[in-house]
Amino acid sequence: MDWGIILSNLVHDTIVFSTALIFASLGGLFSERSGVVNIALEGMMIIGAFTGAVMTFAFQDSLGSLAPWVGFIAAGIGGAIFALPHAVASVSFKADQTVSGVALNFLAAGLSVYLTKIIFNGAGQTTTLSQVFGKWSIPGLHDIPYLGHAIFEAYPTSYIAFILVFLTWFLVFKTPFGLRLRAVGEHPRAADAVGINVKKMRYTAVMISGALAALGGATISLTTTSNFSHNTVSGQGFIAIAALIFGKWHPAGAMGAALFFGVAQAIKSLVQIFGLTQYVPTEFIFMLPYVLTILVMAGLVGRSSAPAALGKPYDTGSR
Repeated sequence: MDWGIILSNLVHDTIVFSTALIFASLGGLFSERSGVVNIALEGMMIIGAFTGAVMTFAFQDSLGSLAPWVGFIAAGIGGAIFALPHAVASVSFKADQTVSGVALNFLAAGLSVYLTKIIFNGAGQTTTLSQVFGKWSIPGLHDIPYLGHAIFEAYPTSYIAFILVFLTWFLVFKTPFGLRLRAVGEHPRAADAVGINVKKMRYTAVMISGALAALGGATISLTTTSNFSHNTVSGQGFIAIAALIFGKWHPAGAMGAALFFGVAQAIKSLVQIFGLTQYVPTEFIFMLPYVLTILVMAGLVGRSSAPAALGKPYDTGSR
């Protein structure tokens, strides 16, 4: 048994499974850095997975290999629009942000399956897509033994996710927009006093959050599953929230946490290779990512410092 190949496959699968989590956790970062709790990442991922699959299906015959890109972009737009009610409820009406997010999760789960049944003649899932993202190999680097397959042979969405980590860090910590974003999440009264439009910043942040989370959902339906069904996302939005908190609301930290949870999902294939399913029930193996999420969150209680104004509606008249 070649342990180099096994380790290479483990790293490769970790990147594949963590890509959607990176997108969604970065989305959560924008919203929560602005002071708006976003429990709705799960629902936004579901809408992204649904929109990406349906739009790809609609254009795969006419556009061929370009269809997944159309679906991917449409998913981002759909996620931003779907996030708008959360922004309206949380920012304009100052509703409980957790309740609003939970409501959107239920809405996304029900609406996506309902529309799928209408579009696909009563079927509970879309037909298998003939056009999805294929893996890109970086010339030269792909030929490096073990490391080439592990890192330099990935879906284009994985490359985009890692690039977005750097772009998010730069935008949040090195630009005036990022300074305003962090200001309204830490001290909205002070930000308002110097002329920053708190409501506008929070609306923008929530819609960016929806777009990125939806791209994460589309990543799943356009790569590993090649379709959309009720269990395509399967709680990964909640794992993304855990990754965001585990990463202390920092892009690099969120990426590291997403990779950590990605390992938990990648281990499932290793367990099957070694035949451990003969001794451990498959259900316990599939529970692993969620058990790790609970353990990590339990260990972080009281240790992570969230943005000071997170979850607190801002009333302009309270200055």
